[in-house]
Amino acid sequence: GAVLGTLYTYPENWRAFKAQIAAQYSGARLKVASSPPAFTFGQTNRTPAFLNNFPLGKVPAYQGDDGFCLFESNAIAHFLSNDALRGATPQAAAQVLQWVSFADSEIIPPASAWVFPTLGIMQFNKQATEQAKEDIKRALSLLNQHLNTRTFLVGERISLADITVACSMLWLYKQVLEPSFRQPYTNVTRWFVTCVNQPQFKAVLGEVKLCEKMAQFDAKKFAEMQPKKETPPKKEKAGKEAAKPQEKKEKKKEEKKPAPEEEMDDCDAVLASEPKTKDPFAHLAKSPFVMDEFKRKYSNEDTLTVAIPHFWENFDREGYSIWYCQYKYPEELTLTFKSCNLITGMFQRLDKLRKNAFASVLLFGTNNDSSISGIWIFRGQDLAFTLSPDWQIDYESYDWRKLDPDSEECKTMVKEYFAWEGEFKHVGKSFNQGKVFK
Repeated sequence: GAVLGTLYTYPENWRAFKAQIAAQYSGARLKVASSPPAFTFGQTNRTPAFLNNFPLGKVPAYQGDDGFCLFESNAIAHFLSNDALRGATPQAAAQVLQWVSFADSEIIPPASAWVFPTLGIMQFNKQATEQAKEDIKRALSLLNQHLNTRTFLVGERISLADITVACSMLWLYKQVLEPSFRQPYTNVTRWFVTCVNQPQFKAVLGEVKLCEKMAQFDAKKFAEMQPKKETPPKKEKAGKEAAKPQEKKEKKKEEKKPAPEEEMDDCDAVLASEPKTKDPFAHLAKSPFVMDEFKRKYSNEDTLTVAIPHFWENFDREGYSIWYCQYKYPEELTLTFKSCNLITGMFQRLDKLRKNAFASVLLFGTNNDSSISGIWIFRGQDLAFTLSPDWQIDYESYDWRKLDPDSEECKTMVKEYFAWEGEFKHVGKSFNQGKVFK
């Protein structure tokens, strides 16, 4: 069957693009977890659970729904490819590997040295930049020569070689390869434009605009970007005070001396952390129902005699909605502890939704004969998951039905699911255990 799994990365990571584009060609079903709550760069990748699967804590990282884990972007892209992309003969497969290695050793180091200072995420060094330009010219000449008689790098159609080399040149083409610089390498530009205009590339990259004017070192942006890696200092006092976090930062850098790979990921990540997300519920009118107040009652007092009556007395039908969900694939549920992990995993990925939602999700039955269903309360009248791409990883595995708050069915379900006891007539299995999202 089709490969099914999740790719963890920060947004706009060219290393992750390789795997995403490969999946577009092969039809591998790939979920991308790139922003909170599914994945917060610098946090999620430092948790014991993540490090247990990916000891380096680096992204991109791939986890199959079957538990199969991979780190290193080239390995992940290879795994998500099909034979046509990997090279159908031993020779073609070796040539693909040749170009993948070429991108890593001949393009990425000079490209980073040249491009990162223009993005304000690395200090400018004239000598290093000049050297990088020469190295890039050498790589471009070789590619240009090779593409003189060929449309693609290996064989007659796009392979993992093209995907990998094109992704490694994205920043070059976007930032620094202005028309006069790229003029001697027309074959390379023709090939690059052909690649990024394929529907499978476009689906991942969107529109790629070639640079008009070579970007230069952005000293101002570099200065601004520095403290951003940590939480900004509380309140900036006079100038002398304000300089302190900077000095501390320098010291810290000295101690760490990361491998260049780590440094690069770090750099890309700073870039990725730029846009700040806005509140997806900002468009809704203020509601008189205080969710936290109900959650306190539910946590600290008796469910049946205090929390549920409080809920119905204060529930705001205009501002909130009540939903029933049922896991679509009960036949795939095996051991009950694994089924519970499905529920808690979903809750963890929805962390940012907690202020505006409450749920009680229950597991019924026993090992290899179970089902999952639950009751959710959401701010607004729609399923909240659609409001943020970060919340869309799990919800499609469930069937959702909005309940009428005035119906007997809704009253009974709220009571039984909140209290974890009752007949659960619609389930046909006995209650096993429950998890609350609050």
